[in-house]
Amino acid sequence: MEMVNIKINGMPLSVPNGITILEAARYAGIEIPTLCYLKDINEIGACRICMVEVKGARSLVTACVYPVNEGMEVFTNTEKVRKSRKMTLELILSTHRKDCLSCIRSGNCELQKLCKEFGVDNEHAFDGEMPEFEFDDSAAHMVRDNSKCILCRRCVAACNQQKVSVIGANARGFDTHISSAFDKDLADVSCISCGQCIVNCPTGAIYEKDDTKAVFEAINDPEKFVIVNTAPSIRVTLGECFGRSIGENVQGKMVAALRRLGFDKVFDTDFAADLTIMEEAYELLDRIKNGGTLPMITSCSPGWIKYCEHYYPDYLNHLSTCKSPQQMFGAITKTWYAQKMGIDPKDIVVVGIMPCTAKKFETKRDHQAASGYPDVDYALTTRELARMIDTAGIYFNHLPDEEFDNPLGEATGAAVIFGTTGGVMEAALRTAVEALAGEELESVDFTEVRGQGIKEATYSVAGLDVKVAVASGAAAAHEIMEKVKNGTADYQFIEIMGCPGGCVNGGGQPIQPAVVHNFVDLKGRRAAALYEADKNLPKRKSHESEAIKRVYAEFLGEPNSHKAHEVLHTSYVKRPKYK
Repeated sequence: MEMVNIKINGMPLSVPNGITILEAARYAGIEIPTLCYLKDINEIGACRICMVEVKGARSLVTACVYPVNEGMEVFTNTEKVRKSRKMTLELILSTHRKDCLSCIRSGNCELQKLCKEFGVDNEHAFDGEMPEFEFDDSAAHMVRDNSKCILCRRCVAACNQQKVSVIGANARGFDTHISSAFDKDLADVSCISCGQCIVNCPTGAIYEKDDTKAVFEAINDPEKFVIVNTAPSIRVTLGECFGRSIGENVQGKMVAALRRLGFDKVFDTDFAADLTIMEEAYELLDRIKNGGTLPMITSCSPGWIKYCEHYYPDYLNHLSTCKSPQQMFGAITKTWYAQKMGIDPKDIVVVGIMPCTAKKFETKRDHQAASGYPDVDYALTTRELARMIDTAGIYFNHLPDEEFDNPLGEATGAAVIFGTTGGVMEAALRTAVEALAGEELESVDFTEVRGQGIKEATYSVAGLDVKVAVASGAAAAHEIMEKVKNGTADYQFIEIMGCPGGCVNGGGQPIQPAVVHNFVDLKGRRAAALYEADKNLPKRKSHESEAIKRVYAEFLGEPNSHKAHEVLHTSYVKRPKYK
C-alpha cells in the first residue's frame, strides 16, 4: 500500500494514499463532524459540515470526499472553519421544526449535538419562510416528518443500497423534499418496511410507529395476560441504548427489565426459532426427497418476504411456507400454551421485541391467526423497549441478571444465531444434515456460511451434494434471485435476510451516529456476541431442545404434520411493483 506524508493541525502523519481527509483525521485521533456522510453508502459532500482548510487551496474543502496527497497540510479547527460550520447549521435550522424537547430523537440527534457543540440556538440570523409538510404515516411501520428533514439524503442512499429506491429528492430549490415518486404515500409504493432509512437518518425525520402506549395499556389491563418474547439479536443490541459496549450480551438484565415492566411472562423468541428450524429443515428434506420446488428459500425475514412479493412475485413457490419465529411464537402461545394454562386466547396479548420494523407489517399479514386471533398483537423495536424502560424509571445497568420463564424460554445455540446473516442456514444444517445422515455431527459449526456478503457452500451428506447460499440485504437478494430467475442457481437451500448483516443490523435496532457507522464494525461485533453465546450453550441443535420435543409430543405430532401446517405455516401474495 502506497503511503503519503501529510500534516493535520501541524501533526505529521503517514497515511494510505487516496483516502479522504476525513479518514486521515481518524489516524490523528481527530473527529471531523459530518451530517450527510455514510461510508460506502452516501459519499456526496452535500451538507458542508465537514469543511476544512487545506494549505494552498483557494477555499474550504469537503473532508469527506477530498483525497489526501503527498505533502498536504490540513487544518480542521480554525476560526474560518468553525464559522463556516456554525453558519451552515444556522441555515439548516432556518427550515427545521425545532420542537427538540418532544422529538423522538432528542438526546440522540446528530444535528442537535452539533448545534450544541457550535453554540447554535433558536436565536439565529436566518429566520424566514418555513416550508410546510404533512406527516406521511400511511405505512404500517413508520412515519415520515419532512419538517425535521435536513436533505442529507442518507435515507435515500440506504434505500438505494437496498435496491428498493422508493424515495428520493422531489422538486427543486427551496421546495426540495424527500418523498416517493409523484409524492405518493409510502403505503402506495414498493417499500419493503426494512427500516434502513430510519437507522441511517441523523434527525427525527423518520421513525417507527410507536406501540408502547398500547402495550402499557395492555399490561395495566387486569383482564389481559400479557406475554413478551425477545428476538435472538435483542440481547446483544439493547445494551447500546444504556451506554453498554457494542455487542455486549445483556440477556439477564433485559429479562429483569421486562419483568419490572409488568409482563406476566417473559419468554424467548429463540424457542420459536428452534421450532422454525424443525419445520424448515424437514420441509427442505421433503422437497429434496420428493421433487419439491428447489431451491427452497428461508421465510424468517418479513422485509425479504415483502421484497420477494413485490419484485419476484413469480417465485413465491420457492419460499418456505414456515411462519417467522415471531409469528410461530404467537401461534404456539395462543394454541398449545393457552390450552396448557387454561387461558382463553382472546385474553392473551403477545408482544414481540424485534430488531425489525418490518415485523410491524408482518403482524397484520393474512393467515397469521392460528387461534382465530392475531398470532402477535404488537411488535416493538429494540428502541421502543428502551423507551419503555426509561419511561418506567428502571435503572437498567443496576439490574441483576435473571432467567427467562419456561417452557417457552428454553432454546438452543442454533436459535441464538438466527440474529445474524448465515445463522438460519447454519441452524437448519445442524438438524437437516443429522436427519439425512442418520448420525450425530462431529462438529456443528458450519463456518463457511458465516460473515458478510454472499456465501456459498456445498456439503456432501448421505451420498447427496447439498449446495447452499446465504445473502443479506435486498441488493444481495436481488443478485441471488436473478440467478434463480436465469436458471443458474444450482442451490438446494438459500437463506435471505432483508437487512445487510441480518437482524443484528435491522431497522429497529439502536441508532448509532454516523461516526460509529463509518469507523466501527457494528454488524461484526453484534454477530460475534451471538456466536459466543451459541458456543457456550450446552445444547446447540434445535432438535435437542426438550421444550421442542414436548410441544411435538403433546400438540403438533411431528415436523410438517397436518397440525403443524395449520398452526405454523402460512402463504404469500403477489404484490404490484411500483415506485
